[in-house]
Amino acid sequence: MFKRTLRRLSAMNSIVFLLIFVFFGTVIYGFVSYRFFDKVDEAMFLKIKNYSIVNGKMVPYSRSRFLFDPRIFILIRDDWGQVSTIFPYDQDNMENLLELIAEVQPYQFQTRTIENHTYRILDIPYRNPDNILDTERGPIVVRGLIAVSIVDSEVASLRDLLIVIASGLVIGMIIIVFASYNLARRSMIPIQASWEKQQQFVADASHELRTPLAVVTSNAELILRHPAHSVEEESIRVTNIIREVRRMTKLVSNLLTLARSDANQIEIKLDLVNGKEVIETVTELFIPLAEMEGLTLQVNLGEQLELMADKERLHQLLVILLDNAIKYTPPPGQLLITGSKQGGCMVITVEDSGPGIPTKDLPHVFDRFYRGDKARSREKGGTGLGLSIAKWIVDQHGGKIDVVNKSGGGAKFSIVLPVKINK
Repeated sequence: MFKRTLRRLSAMNSIVFLLIFVFFGTVIYGFVSYRFFDKVDEAMFLKIKNYSIVNGKMVPYSRSRFLFDPRIFILIRDDWGQVSTIFPYDQDNMENLLELIAEVQPYQFQTRTIENHTYRILDIPYRNPDNILDTERGPIVVRGLIAVSIVDSEVASLRDLLIVIASGLVIGMIIIVFASYNLARRSMIPIQASWEKQQQFVADASHELRTPLAVVTSNAELILRHPAHSVEEESIRVTNIIREVRRMTKLVSNLLTLARSDANQIEIKLDLVNGKEVIETVTELFIPLAEMEGLTLQVNLGEQLELMADKERLHQLLVILLDNAIKYTPPPGQLLITGSKQGGCMVITVEDSGPGIPTKDLPHVFDRFYRGDKARSREKGGTGLGLSIAKWIVDQHGGKIDVVNKSGGGAKFSIVLPVKINK
């Protein structure tokens, strides 16, 4: 699927870049062509306008620089449609000239090619057609002046420019294809990574749900085999079903939280919160649980622990960390939660006296579904999502969460939350 998408994306990028290249090449060629012929056309027009008939002779009004352009020569068209030159001209070339100016439209610049030479032509009706010009043929009435200019140099320059643009297009196409492929591949990296992460997420979620579903199904089938048994007689199987259903409910709830967080559907409502009260509330809930597990839970808090935070999410964060600490601390053990203000931040630590976290697992403890000892985690009812949710909560508050192994044994989670968050 990704290879096909990569090819399509590369093709689309190539087409877009090619169209841009062709567009700019066309614009450049058109602009240069316009500028070349615009200068020639201006010279031809001004040279015609500088001639008039005085005393039966064609003479210039002024000695303009256009009059001495050797590429431009003037022809006269009389009443009979015959064409002659103002200056002596080789009669052998008159046939070519007549062919050149045949069917020329007045006031329109036209380009024609004869004998491998390119000419620019302009025919303008004479402003005083009654004036007479004495020539070898006798008096004639001048009806129009025709300017002819050779434009071989301009055409050659445009041809060279076209070759350069075409060559650049060929070379550019190779570069465009290569660049488009690399751009497409680079743009596909986060998409592919996201897809693989999603696939892994779905696979892990399916794996986590498969075990409790299998337990529920097997226990339910065993109950159905003995329809005459009382609830008391099947209490073990009913207990198993209830335990696994609760585990699935917790897992689904965590999955929903992470899915909604990925879609930015969960809003963090920041209010002024007394962090000391939140920590005390959570520890009061966990002290009985810790005692049941043979653990001691101690609290060490500062006086002023107010901050801008989402109270419910802060409560959830502490529940996750304390629940995690109790699960993986064997009795007799000690748990310690501290809270203090350091500069513009509130620092919360949760420490335990358990075996700690293997060094190879430390970089991955906040990854979804990651568990170092999966068998022991499943036995403890863990899903591998709690710490992922904890990190998301801290990130949403603009803080940082970290975990290290203590030198004397056990793990220490440190949370740094800014007192004031600017969003």
